[in-house]
Amino acid sequence: MRFIFGVLAAAAGIYSILILIRIILSWFGNSYNSKPAEILQNITDPYLNWWRGVLKLRIGFLDFSVVVAIVFLSLLQNIFYTLSLSQRMTLGFILAEILTSVWSIMSFIIGFFMIIILLRAAAYLTNRNIYSPFWSIVENISQPLMYRMNRLFFGKKIGNYLAGIIFAFLLLAVILTGGWLFVNFLAGLLKNIPI
Repeated sequence: MRFIFGVLAAAAGIYSILILIRIILSWFGNSYNSKPAEILQNITDPYLNWWRGVLKLRIGFLDFSVVVAIVFLSLLQNIFYTLSLSQRMTLGFILAEILTSVWSIMSFIIGFFMIIILLRAAAYLTNRNIYSPFWSIVENISQPLMYRMNRLFFGKKIGNYLAGIIFAFLLLAVILTGGWLFVNFLAGLLKNIPI
């Protein structure tokens, strides 16, 4: 059984790498014309399309369902790897792995929005033309989030735009740090459950 779980862990890891290669190739339009790219698409797209259909986490041109798909493979790989080493899996360990996997997704999204907000701050401070395609995308992604976060704490008061950017970034940083501490603490407790 150990060998089988080891093979499954390796297969999940290899498939994750194939998906990452597929994602990187999608950034370059000309790479789709080759036979290896077509084979890669045939291998990875059914899995990715299933997650896209179930979760529908597309925001503009960004598809966050791919992140969930990769994190799920990572979760499976960790479980199979642990089973290959010990052949004993506790409910607490599985719950801890699920919790840390879900947090991985959330922390990735929070980190992504923090980068977007930093880009927005840089554009604001350097007086960049926000109507260029790149800055327009940054604005379209950051504006709804900043509006909701500032509205939540400041109500209907309209404040300084730069202060709103700073507040949104700091709030996301606090959520990221606090969430990381809480999840690590809770995962440690769950792994000690002997069930």
